[in-house]
Amino acid sequence: MKLRLLSFIFLITFTSTFAQQFQLSENAKISVLTIGPGAYLNDAFGHNAFRIKDANRGIDVVYGYGEYDFDAPNFYLKFAQGKLNYLISRHNFDRFYYAYTSANRTIQEQVLNLSNKEKQDLFNYLENNYKPENRRYLYDFFYDNCATRIRDVTQLNTTKKITFIQPDVIEPKTFRDLIHEHVGLNTWGSFGIDIALGAVIDKQASSSEYMFLPKYIHDFFETAQKNASEKLVTKSTVLYQKKENNSDALILFSPLIIVGLLSIIIMYITYKDYKNNTRSKWLDLFLFGITGFIGVLILFLWFGTDHSATAHNYNLLWAFPLNSIVFILLLKPMFKNRIIRFLKFLVIMLALLVFHWIGGIQVFTIALIPLLIALVIRYLFLIKWFNKDSSH
Repeated sequence: MKLRLLSFIFLITFTSTFAQQFQLSENAKISVLTIGPGAYLNDAFGHNAFRIKDANRGIDVVYGYGEYDFDAPNFYLKFAQGKLNYLISRHNFDRFYYAYTSANRTIQEQVLNLSNKEKQDLFNYLENNYKPENRRYLYDFFYDNCATRIRDVTQLNTTKKITFIQPDVIEPKTFRDLIHEHVGLNTWGSFGIDIALGAVIDKQASSSEYMFLPKYIHDFFETAQKNASEKLVTKSTVLYQKKENNSDALILFSPLIIVGLLSIIIMYITYKDYKNNTRSKWLDLFLFGITGFIGVLILFLWFGTDHSATAHNYNLLWAFPLNSIVFILLLKPMFKNRIIRFLKFLVIMLALLVFHWIGGIQVFTIALIPLLIALVIRYLFLIKWFNKDSSH
């Protein structure tokens, strides 16, 4: 009987302590943090997180939805396939602040206009979401990421309807335009993105879809209203302002310069081949090998993964997967008529790419321009070469 009584008292004490630990006081504040872009591609788009601060309870923690699950089996394969689960993270604010200020990234804070019940509900939701069995979620760069989760979790835990009013500074843009705001047109990050992502990101984004980017979470929260009468944000503060530096990236190593130089070399060798009545076989092996490999990779991203943004990628019009087969055939004697027909087909494909670009079906990386010129010149030379060869 005594043992049961002691167990009951322990249970009551433990429950009371637990409830006290996770029960916010009336002075608690919940805010949204917006982190500015970092120096590398993986953090070029910024970050969002919730901050729960309650001085009465000694709580000052940050919850974010952008942590990698490095312990996941086959991490890199799942990442490539778009099947990787991300994690909700929880960090002490001091540690969080130190990490981002050390990286010289701007930190903005927006205190939310929430009732005590809404604060508690949101805090409880985040704590429940942080449990090991609930932490993982299937990440999507455009539709379910560290920014969209902030919007969705806020809406889910408020009793009054939130209306996101489009800020005056917003102009109609496609998803690719929005990406280019953070990753410059003539950067290697943009080069890779514009080759890997398809025409699906060249559609105009709706107002709510802008919020896949952390900066627009900040902008839309700033104008948002609760129940069409109250402002969602009561106070906005810049906790840390990035210190600007003048060290620009070397333009000499930009994609346009590097690909441009490569294209000039291709055209020069083609000119020399034409003048000397020869064919540099190694150059053709290089061109068909690299364009074929890139084409196979694009095809894999389109059909072999769950990434929503890699579909309908018309970079296949220049990086044609069958070029990898031609690469093998170039190592052997082959039928000249067939290669001539295939080369004419490739020229038509390049023409179609230009029509897709001009028509706005898909926007391609600007670094492709010199390469496309070099490819069409090389293909026309090869048509002439094999035509001449087959007439003998």
